[in-house]
This record gives sequence, C-alpha cells and structure tokens, in this order.
Amino acid sequence: MRREVTLRDVAELAGVSSRTVSNVVNGYANVTERTRERVQRAVEQLGYRPNVLARNLAQGRSGQIAVVVPYLDTPYFSELLQSVIRTARVSGYNVLIDQTDGDPEHERAFIADGSRRLLFDGVIFSPLGLDQQALASRDHNLPLVVLGERSSDGSFDHVGIDDVAASRQATEHLIDMGRKRIAAIGDQPYATGEAAQRRTRGFREAHAARGITPREDLIISTPRFNRPDGAHAMEHLLSLAEPPDAVFCYSDLVALGAIRTIVSRGLRVPEDVAVVGYDDIEDGRFSNPTVTTISPDKEMIAATAVERLLLRIRSSTPPPGLELCAPHRLIIRESTAGRTPTAR
Repeated sequence: MRREVTLRDVAELAGVSSRTVSNVVNGYANVTERTRERVQRAVEQLGYRPNVLARNLAQGRSGQIAVVVPYLDTPYFSELLQSVIRTARVSGYNVLIDQTDGDPEHERAFIADGSRRLLFDGVIFSPLGLDQQALASRDHNLPLVVLGERSSDGSFDHVGIDDVAASRQATEHLIDMGRKRIAAIGDQPYATGEAAQRRTRGFREAHAARGITPREDLIISTPRFNRPDGAHAMEHLLSLAEPPDAVFCYSDLVALGAIRTIVSRGLRVPEDVAVVGYDDIEDGRFSNPTVTTISPDKEMIAATAVERLLLRIRSSTPPPGLELCAPHRLIIRESTAGRTPTAR
C-alpha cells in the first residue's frame, strides 16, 4: 500500500522547510512568489492533500468556498472555474459551485445575513442581477471576493481586468486596419450592465482618440453575450443601407454568432467584415476563422481571487478591500489578420 504523502515529503522535493510548505498550503502571504510556485509544483507532483478536517472543525470552518456565477454554459466561466478549483485544492479547500442565471434574489441569498449556515467559509462572486447598492447591503461578516464589474466598497476585494483599456485596444486594432464603419455588439444600458458599458466606453474612447465620431446605429444592445445574440445583431447590422466593415463583439460567443451570420450572407471574414471578440475562449482558437480576441489572464484572476478570499477567511481582522487588476492582451488571429495570424 502506498504511504500517505506528508508535508515533509513536499518540503524535501521543493527544497524548503516544512514551515514554508505550511505557509503556502494555508495561504499566508509571507512567501515569495517564486517559492510559492515551487511548493505548488511539488504539491501537485506528489499529489499531496493536506489533512484540513481537524483544523477546520477546530476553527469553526467548513473547508469549502462557494463560487457563484451567472451561467455555467458560458465557456469563460467554465474555464475560470477550472483554475479556481485547482488553486483552492492546493490549499485544501473544496469548491461549491452555483449558477444564478442572473436572478437577483438568488444572488442576494448568497450574500445575505446568515447565508453560510456552515456550508461554506467565503464566496467568490460574479454578480449579474445585483447592483452596487445591493452589494453594499450584504452580510459584512462574510468573506467575499467579487469578479466582474462591481467595484469594491472597501469591505471586499474586486478582481478583474481593465475593460475600458481592453476594449479601446480592440477597437484601435480595427481602426488601424483602415476600417471605417466599425460596429459594437453587446451594449447593455441598464443598472447591472456595467461590464458592457465599460466596453462601450472603451469603444468610444478609441474613436475619440483618432478624431472619429462612431455611428450610433452601429452600437447594438444585447440581453446576453451569447452566439444567438451575436447572430441576430449581425443580421440587423447587415440589413442597414451602410453596413459595417468591422465589428467589435463583447464576447467570443457573440463573435462566433456574428461570424456565422456574415458567412451565411456570402461575405468573407475578414475581407468584407473584420471581427474582434473578447475572453479568449477555447472555441475561438478552433473556429473557422479563428477569432481575434481580448485575452484576460484567467489563471491570474482565479489565483488572486482564491488567495484573497483565503486571506479574508483566515484573518481575525478583515483586510481592507482592494481593486486588483489582472493583465490582458490582444491576440490577433484570422478574423482580422486573414490566414497568417500574429500576436502582440
């Protein structure tokens, strides 16, 4: 029978002390990033699983965190969840996952007073139906890290990317290609549509920086960021007297739907209509054509969210809320560059 891997085994493989391994496993901050990565590699190589049951019971914890997202059928969230689960597992935490469908009452239940009921110790939360005011009225004893576009009120951490800068970069790429009639698909001009509104802001800023006035009839709202939303919006855009010669889509799924409509009309991507997406999901790397996209660092978003949540769970005095910005990059593929993809 194979013996159980111990903390000391991990320390020997990583070339560090058992105390350092314990600090990494427990999410303490006084470890360099290089050492933390070395320890995590050793943990994964040996298959080490910390025995946290007794520790959690003694500390009144469940050893579980909740991750609450609007939709599980959205590849961006499923890819992000994989990274969250891997990171949490290294620290001995299980992950509970819930889909809210953007229902505000369902979302509110997760952050209301007494919501935990010993089921989970904290929440990584991507709200869709709740606005900033609803987040402010949450249970302030609940360790919370928020993803997406709800800024921190100082009592929780917010992790995301700079949506305005990313959208500006995507739009500038289309302008630099010489496209004159650039559309945007995905605006959501209502209280909870902050992510979409920031992308629209970046779209407008890119035009303004080049002394161009965007056409308002080319900015299309959608209820969600899905393939049908992109397909239907593109149908409308192509019916205009002066249809677009480029389109910035607020997700890769929207871009895939738009491309389907463009091709079904006998037009070419990117020769007739260039397309940029957002999220860098796997589907976009294997579509025909492959999709130029804004690629957020999902691994860093997940790791930062878990680390900050565990810090909150383990701190007797909650740390101040931080605004944490992960990097992004524009990946240029066939939907704007043709069959010779490049990246920058």
